[in-house]
Amino acid sequence: MSNPGACDPDGATSLAAAGGDSRFEDLLTDLAASFINVESEALDGHIQSALRRIVLFLGIDRATIGRFDDESRQWLRTHSWALPGIAAVPSPITEAQLPYLVGRLRSGLVTLCSHLADLPPEAAQDTAMLRALDQKSLALFPLIAEGQTLGGLSFGTISAEHPWPEDVVRRLRLISGIFANALMRRHKDLALRRALAENVALRERVEAENAVWREEVLHSLDFDELVGTSPALTRVLRQVEQVAPTDSTVLILGETGTGKDLIATAIHRRSRRAERPLVRVNCAALPATLIESELFGHEKGAFTGAIARKLGRFEVADGGTLVLDEIGELPLELQAKLLRVLQSGDFERLGSPIARRSDARVIAATNRDLATMARAGTFRADLYYRLGVFPIELPPLRERKEDIGLLTAYFVEKLRPKLGRQITRIPERALAELMAYDWPGNVRELENIVERSLILSPGSSLEVDGLPRMTGDRAMPFADSGLGDNRTLAEVERDHIRAVCQTCGWRINGRGNAAERLGINPNTLRSRMQKLGIARPTGQNAGETMPAPGTRRVSRP
Repeated sequence: MSNPGACDPDGATSLAAAGGDSRFEDLLTDLAASFINVESEALDGHIQSALRRIVLFLGIDRATIGRFDDESRQWLRTHSWALPGIAAVPSPITEAQLPYLVGRLRSGLVTLCSHLADLPPEAAQDTAMLRALDQKSLALFPLIAEGQTLGGLSFGTISAEHPWPEDVVRRLRLISGIFANALMRRHKDLALRRALAENVALRERVEAENAVWREEVLHSLDFDELVGTSPALTRVLRQVEQVAPTDSTVLILGETGTGKDLIATAIHRRSRRAERPLVRVNCAALPATLIESELFGHEKGAFTGAIARKLGRFEVADGGTLVLDEIGELPLELQAKLLRVLQSGDFERLGSPIARRSDARVIAATNRDLATMARAGTFRADLYYRLGVFPIELPPLRERKEDIGLLTAYFVEKLRPKLGRQITRIPERALAELMAYDWPGNVRELENIVERSLILSPGSSLEVDGLPRMTGDRAMPFADSGLGDNRTLAEVERDHIRAVCQTCGWRINGRGNAAERLGINPNTLRSRMQKLGIARPTGQNAGETMPAPGTRRVSRP
């Protein structure tokens, strides 16, 4: 045992004398006062200092605080102080190693042991464990606050056996209460901080998602349906149906205006992630200095102008879909970071060393030839192969000219209310011009031409205006378009439905039926046929097998 007064200014004393020493009372008062307003961050240092003062004052060897881990059924050391040369209590200790002592702690009971032989027979396992730790005597106090047992506070000697006088035990009980209340306050404080941090993070996420939803609503107002029955479009739509239910990365290839963004939307809406955000980033619309922040977010002060923390698109799209448009424009230095996210889901915000994870499905789109760029070294080959798990190549409009008639009728029907026009006819000459043109701007260009023509058409017939004269003598005769002369929109619809029904053998229900090919409900098809005066020819029956599967319409390019 240390000699009284030899180890610390507080003055060490014997356990037998400590109970009547007024300095112990002063020490207790001082410790209680020091824990009243201690901050959570400083609590560990205060506890460590208090354990040191108590050990030195009482002339014992060590003091230890531990907590219970209910999941692993272990006792974990959290704070400890021992004299030089005295080992700390090992951690963790399983409850099976000290069943008797842990049981008493959990029951809120104090255990005093001046001699290990004082322990009852049922503590044989505990006695063996204490001997292995060279423990000679022990005082064990439960840490109880607000009716909860948080863990235990132990005082022990290694060098010699010592008694535990009643006055000393009473004051050590008070000290255990001080520690327990301080630990409970910190537990509540940390829980409150976590809740506030989670609330801030949730608010940021909701605000970011609301912005994304607003963008998506505005986007959805511009497009309604994918229109067309051509084999080229049918092939694309089948690929959409195949890949949508999976979480695979998709690479959408195609010229400008072919509808890459809408195919990405169709994939998301048919996926398991449809209820989560669909987030879009145009890699060509942002400077290289800002796109990293846009993708991965940044902390306040990460760079000049970063006045607040910002969530990146990968965080906002967590659980949803992230569309990276114009991926071929992504700077090389960011391609490695994108590859890492695709492979592991890990990334860091700018200005933060903390690794974060995102479970966002990535759909990339480009009008560039990434394979050629990869060979030339202007696009990372490993990223190209990672993105190209499931490539979908959209056909240009010049390769699906059989859809131009339906697209034109669709755009006329969509745009005329907005423009206040009463166009009811699409003349032969107008359709012939549209069919003969090569459409370098694809469907987007067609919609613009139709809108301009609606504005400039004075009567009830559509007069094509603004179409570049690029086709020369290649204009297709109107008969080749499959559309009649001077038909109304209703006539266009009637002829198209009749042609599809004939192709399907007038089969309305069942696999490969006309309703499926037209992309509408069978009852809706019957209603439209009745309204348009379409009847099955005599001798045909609804049970005939159609020669080929039909086409489903999803969302318009």
